[in-house]
Amino acid sequence: MFFHEYPLETIFASARRATLDAVEFWLETPHFWLRGMPEEELLAGLRAHPDLGPISVHAPILDLNPCSINPRVAEASVAYALEAIALADRCGAEVVTVHPGRRTAKRPPSPDDYRRFDRLIGSLREAARDARVRIAIENMERTVNNLLTSPETVRQLLDDEDWLWFTLDVSHAMGHSLEEVRAFVEVCGDRLANVHLSRASDGKMHLSLSGHPDGRFVLELLRDHRYRGPFTLEIEDLRFDRVYSVDEKVALLASECAFVRSVLG
Repeated sequence: MFFHEYPLETIFASARRATLDAVEFWLETPHFWLRGMPEEELLAGLRAHPDLGPISVHAPILDLNPCSINPRVAEASVAYALEAIALADRCGAEVVTVHPGRRTAKRPPSPDDYRRFDRLIGSLREAARDARVRIAIENMERTVNNLLTSPETVRQLLDDEDWLWFTLDVSHAMGHSLEEVRAFVEVCGDRLANVHLSRASDGKMHLSLSGHPDGRFVLELLRDHRYRGPFTLEIEDLRFDRVYSVDEKVALLASECAFVRSVLG
């Protein structure tokens, strides 16, 4: 959502200017989403920027929840996840990230919620049989109603589903503790296909990494684990003290890239 309000060409051009070598495309980018997801326009943008590939894709999440108590919401959520996988395949994406969902009420997930989650996994399993793109499930922050919040629960799912990959959201894990990030890497790192890279501090998520010791810790951890997949800078611009221009966002991303590369070597 860092370039949430901009058209595709601005997003791709800004990514190049910021020295990024790929993007994770979020289908709910309004300029794309609200115009019926014009796939040919997305493909044309990727052809015009061949140095930004292969891309990653994030399945839709806004107003959606595959574990929703509302069956229509749950059905739509699964359908959009499957649509994201199909589109990612056609775009030659490397990985598509899917959220696991949550209990609708702010209470611990119930057996019914896990049954709805099983339906999501079953649908993803079917899609994975014909998909070339890696399908990766993301760990969520440790709130009372979220699913897949600990290394152990993610590991169990990966052991049960040998086709499934893992997207590590560093900020979600770091919101619990820095050691939780280490645990996720050590316990689930063999199936790691994407890293959402940002920092958490004092209850705030998706902060920038550049120059911070916690950011360096995470990058060194992943470097030493020999992770070679995509790093996705997931920075929340609403954490800034003012609205940044495109040029300022590009400069910030360039600084983040320089920091990441300086640690990874």
